[in-house]
Amino acid sequence: MTLPKIPLAGVIGHPIAQSKSPQVHGHWLRTFGIKGHYIPMDVNPSDLKKVIKALPKMGFVGVNVTIPHKERVMDLVHQVTDRATLIGAVNTLIIREDGKIIGDNTDGYGFIENLRQAAPNWQAADGPAVILGAGGAARAVIASLLDAGVPEILISNRTRVRAETLREEFGTRLTVVDWFQAGNAIEGGATIVNTTSLGMAGKPDLRVPLDGLKPSAVVTDLVYNPLETQLLAAAKDVGCTTVDGLGMLLHQAVPGFERWFGTRPTVDDATRQAALK
Repeated sequence: MTLPKIPLAGVIGHPIAQSKSPQVHGHWLRTFGIKGHYIPMDVNPSDLKKVIKALPKMGFVGVNVTIPHKERVMDLVHQVTDRATLIGAVNTLIIREDGKIIGDNTDGYGFIENLRQAAPNWQAADGPAVILGAGGAARAVIASLLDAGVPEILISNRTRVRAETLREEFGTRLTVVDWFQAGNAIEGGATIVNTTSLGMAGKPDLRVPLDGLKPSAVVTDLVYNPLETQLLAAAKDVGCTTVDGLGMLLHQAVPGFERWFGTRPTVDDATRQAALK
């Protein structure tokens, strides 16, 4: 009698000890009674190519990819999805039975699903979105907001040239705003998104004037440590609908888990509590 293979998944990064993904996927594996494992793997950049190549032979059905490997891994897989190509990064690998590795990006999906769950009245068409930051996370947010139907995106970054690059790539629905004018841009925003690390525990504060926030705005911060950032606290005081960043982490994990283990999990309170342990 041949025993079935135990499916393996995991997350690759450097460092990786801070990742909450093992807690989240482990919770779902236990919830559904799936005989599988999700393993954190600290992989040095110099070893990345060898590790990716070995995954199919080791019984992996897929992995998540995090900093600093999300861009480089695109050149190490057999195929990259259109949305990962648009975003310019891969965060999810699907390993087929024939050993072929597909690179995908679920960050934008996670961002939108988090908005829709935590702010059910949010409508993309309500007005302009204001995005603070122009890094990899901003790319995923921009792609998902444009796809959802946001009429205009005002983007502001401390280094203006990075924002200009995104405008060139994503087109005329993006308008670049100087960092010192970011507070003015917020005044007209229906959706406000902080994609920078400013406000994260151990990082500098987000020093953008917030007195222009309107109570009708939906404000979200991709930072989830702390769960309520300075931005979210200020927005809550004004009466805005606020959405913390933990939900994006949880929702982006759903498509990968479903592809790897054949069951679609739900992001609920138990999932959030598992991530916060």
